[in-house]
Amino acid sequence: MASNSSKSPMLPVSEPARGDEGEKERLLKGDEKLFRGSAMTRRGANAAISYMACAVLLVMFNKAALSSYNFPCANVITLLQMISSCSFLYFLRRWKIINFTMGDSLMTSDSSSTFVPLKTLMHTLPLAVAYLLYMVVSVESVRGVNVPMYTTLRRTTVAFTMIMEYFLAGQKYTPPVVGSVGLIILGAFVAGARDLSFDFFGYAVVFLANITTAIYLATIARIGKSSGLNSFGLMWCNGVICGPLLLLWTFLRGDLETTINFPYLLSPGFLVLPAHQWKLVSSI
Repeated sequence: MASNSSKSPMLPVSEPARGDEGEKERLLKGDEKLFRGSAMTRRGANAAISYMACAVLLVMFNKAALSSYNFPCANVITLLQMISSCSFLYFLRRWKIINFTMGDSLMTSDSSSTFVPLKTLMHTLPLAVAYLLYMVVSVESVRGVNVPMYTTLRRTTVAFTMIMEYFLAGQKYTPPVVGSVGLIILGAFVAGARDLSFDFFGYAVVFLANITTAIYLATIARIGKSSGLNSFGLMWCNGVICGPLLLLWTFLRGDLETTINFPYLLSPGFLVLPAHQWKLVSSI
């Protein structure tokens, strides 16, 4: 009896439980990864889709304000967007919902009113200057080109970014990548050749926006990691540095006075545009 009982297999009671837990964990991991071999998670995909929707709507609202209402002060729109983003970042950081440094705890005490050391703030000064140029030129570039052509021409930004990364960081890309980018640029020129509302100045401003975007992205690659700040911290430093500069610039140029005297300033349709822009900027 003893030998028979020792030879008869025991019913696996605990092993399947561990197997079920392993299977459950595997399924959760599989559900978290959208593509095998890809680092894209469901949360990342949702963030990308939300960013895409906000970016498209932001272009539409900027185009409506600058073209439909002929609002002459693009710098004021940029200034309001900076104020909006900095305000949301300030309250989110004050309420300890987000942090500004990589690997920092949300419960870290705030040593200064700027949330980051002055040395770190000065370290991000080149990035802030690149960000200011990128913002000012990008908002202005919407004015002279229709939205479909604007979207098409902005796709060539990747080519300018590749060029800037080559000169600044020595980054090289494979021939297939270069070829695909070349097809994008060729498609943009073909679309531009058939654009009946072709405006050389408008196209030039869009390409200038592409150049400033490439400079900004390349500067992020060089300064972003060495600063120890995450994306929230970099955005906060950009706003803290660029906000006062842009406010002074709009005051000296008379843009603030022009905005106050704008005939459609109190129009309900025009007021809806800045309200939606602030919400979209905070979402981005």
